[in-house]
Amino acid sequence: MIIAIDATPLSVPTGGVARYTLELSRALAHRYPQDSFFLVTDQSVPPIEEASSNLNLLSAPHRKWWSIGLAKEMARLKVDLFHGVDFSVPYLPLRPSVMTVHDLSPWMDSEWQPAAHRIRARTPKLLKLGAATMVVTPSQAIRSAMIEKFGLAPSRVVAIPLAASEHFRPVETPPPARPYLLFVGTLEPRKNIGRIIEAWREVARTHNVDLVLAGRIREDFQEPQAEPGLLLKGPVPEEDLPALYAGAAAVVYVSLYEGFGLPVLEAMQCGALVITSNDPAIQEIAHGAAISIDAPDTRSLARAMRLALDSTSEVRDLRKRALERAGQYSWKRTAELTRDTYDAAVRAFAA
Repeated sequence: MIIAIDATPLSVPTGGVARYTLELSRALAHRYPQDSFFLVTDQSVPPIEEASSNLNLLSAPHRKWWSIGLAKEMARLKVDLFHGVDFSVPYLPLRPSVMTVHDLSPWMDSEWQPAAHRIRARTPKLLKLGAATMVVTPSQAIRSAMIEKFGLAPSRVVAIPLAASEHFRPVETPPPARPYLLFVGTLEPRKNIGRIIEAWREVARTHNVDLVLAGRIREDFQEPQAEPGLLLKGPVPEEDLPALYAGAAAVVYVSLYEGFGLPVLEAMQCGALVITSNDPAIQEIAHGAAISIDAPDTRSLARAMRLALDSTSEVRDLRKRALERAGQYSWKRTAELTRDTYDAAVRAFAA
């Protein structure tokens, strides 16, 4: 099979969708050497490192990419199926297609996705018209929400979990100069950063602890004012993240809403203690291997931070359970489930 995968998310250097696109493409190409995979886009994206010979990047700038340019390139490559990894597929269903919908945040709160005007307008039309033969979501929670909101046939929607890269693993790190709590991810409104800072301030009155915020600061996020112990690291190189996770007293990821919550899984795979929210999608990952609180409850978050710093037997047990839970996920398995969905899309398209 010849498969085209939308490479547009790779034009942004960090973020969950870019990570998903890159890791899934690599895993598919490695697992299925008999297939040909083309990452296609009209944007400028960096070369794909550590890619199998059957995974190629095609960047073809075109003024009308989605209506003309993409169709032209797929015809030239004799593509059998298109995978839109970020809410989009071509309008004209000339071949089977799979659309990944990461979450429903574009339709839930305008402040969460202020730049998602095109997604809000385009994706519902594509779904209604049946342009996407199959839909992939990263969790059962989002699958159920998609079926309910857009009236999709359950047989058309498949939940396929993501995974953490293999280099996320426990590493020995020297004790930090000061203990720190850690957030990793894009700094944006739905990540609940304000409450994380508020809870940390409360804990810092009685505990010697810093708060490290690591990740790209989105344009619509109001950067917090500088204060002692609050460290904004910005984007962290991929190779530096395992040590950052492993050295933290706790990784704090109490998002108001998620489709999956990849940093939670990355942290767990590094053996970190995770404090997270009761968001349904995140709970599919955490599954009793993290401290879970209600996202708006700053007082409970502060108590969880204190528990992490006290390093009790409960904390040590949670770290062990986190490693065991994270071991159930892999990009190989994600690739296999995705490839099965491609086959299902081909069958459905022919029916």
